[in-house]
Amino acid sequence: MPLRLSVTCALLASVMISLQGCAAAPINKPIKGGPVDTGAASLTAARKFLEGRWSLESFEVHPPGKAVVALKGMGTLTYDDFGNLRMEIRADQAASDQLRAAGVDIRDGTISSDGRTAVDMENRTLTYSIEGQPAAGTGPLAMNRPRYWQVEGNLLTLTTKDDAGNVATVARWRKTQ
Repeated sequence: MPLRLSVTCALLASVMISLQGCAAAPINKPIKGGPVDTGAASLTAARKFLEGRWSLESFEVHPPGKAVVALKGMGTLTYDDFGNLRMEIRADQAASDQLRAAGVDIRDGTISSDGRTAVDMENRTLTYSIEGQPAAGTGPLAMNRPRYWQVEGNLLTLTTKDDAGNVATVARWRKTQ
């Protein structure tokens, strides 16, 4: 029995001594990241450009095989520095009926969205993620349709396309703030 006890004690002592060499130490290795994208055509610049308040200049729906529906109304688009968006477009009764017939979800003369925006610099698109709205849809403003964007000064043009690649909607927004 004393031999067994002394072997156990020796084994335990050697384990304790070897564990002392495994003490935790701080990690001093710097983590390398990619280059910061801050140029004029960068994602950072695009998000900064979108940030603020926009006023609707014009809104057109191009239903296939029908005349263009031009909205008579007003609208406001707001982007914050986190990519959140809030959009509200108000139309008169005649335009509301025409927009509804063209597949636009308009209620009480208002098109309203509140959600997030993802910017794709390579394809020049914005993708909206709107709470409570399904990602797939059929109308010209469905969430699964990216918004192709073009900038001219303080004018932002957002265009959606139908399944055949034809222009479905064109919205022009002027930056006010």
